[in-house]
Amino acid sequence: MPTLAAPAAPGANRGALPPLLWLCLAATWVVWGSTYLAIKYALISFPPFLQMGSRFLFAGLLLAAWMRWRGAAWPSKLQWRNALVVGALMLGGGMGGTAHAEVTIGSGLVVAFIAVVPLLIALLNLIWGIKPTRMEAAGIALGLIGVLMLTQGSGFQSSPAGLAAISIACICWSMGSVLSQRSLPLAPGAMGFASEMICGGVVLLVLAAVSRESLAWPPAPQAVWAWLYLVVFGSLIAFNAYMVLLAKAPAALAASYTFVNPVIAMLLGVWIANETVTRFEWYAVAVVLAGVLLLLFKRPKKN
Repeated sequence: MPTLAAPAAPGANRGALPPLLWLCLAATWVVWGSTYLAIKYALISFPPFLQMGSRFLFAGLLLAAWMRWRGAAWPSKLQWRNALVVGALMLGGGMGGTAHAEVTIGSGLVVAFIAVVPLLIALLNLIWGIKPTRMEAAGIALGLIGVLMLTQGSGFQSSPAGLAAISIACICWSMGSVLSQRSLPLAPGAMGFASEMICGGVVLLVLAAVSRESLAWPPAPQAVWAWLYLVVFGSLIAFNAYMVLLAKAPAALAASYTFVNPVIAMLLGVWIANETVTRFEWYAVAVVLAGVLLLLFKRPKKN
């Protein structure tokens, strides 16, 4: 559940995309879209908070060690504090709530609901006086209508607890995203993301201990492979690919995962995990994604 793209580097939107950016797009589209099904399989042996906490702590420590080996400085005390707050919101509440929701709700419906995150971020930015354009306001309204439709589908109606968990997850992720951009900056580059993963992983493990979660031993082979996939592809490869897009690609293109991931996740859930998605829920997803597309649409600047 990554944040909205920041403004791209000057000249990033000119000319054809180089192969590196196509690979990065594939990572954010396909890999991130597939992680929600991987979470479902990891839940066979790894409870929600324990799964996410161990995943992010392990990935964060690996990335921090790699960055230190390359000469990057450790975050300052202030940056560690910011990483703790942002990590607690985005990973503790955001990803922890997502995994908790998938205990009772299909992975495709969960990620479809998560498509509302760009809309929530746009609303939260109003606190800093950043007002949406007419097109963006229309996108917010349309997206919220789609979410209301989605909550009336059979998948969410059958699990009020799952609906509450994914709602909290979206709110926490959106708040953490906006705070990291506006008032709680992390350490620069990959070290900032590593510190966020480490802090968020610790928070999630504390939640696992409070909830008295325990690993099913011995873990099922498919759960172990799913956990490793989440660490390597979801936390390390895909997020670093997203960081490259933030620096070198147009903002709307970098944020295009928000409307590609739900389609990928729902198709994989139906195809591989035999999840059921009703026609009404497909219509609701289409309305949500239309709202996100309007939100990402940028009018050309007048000379």
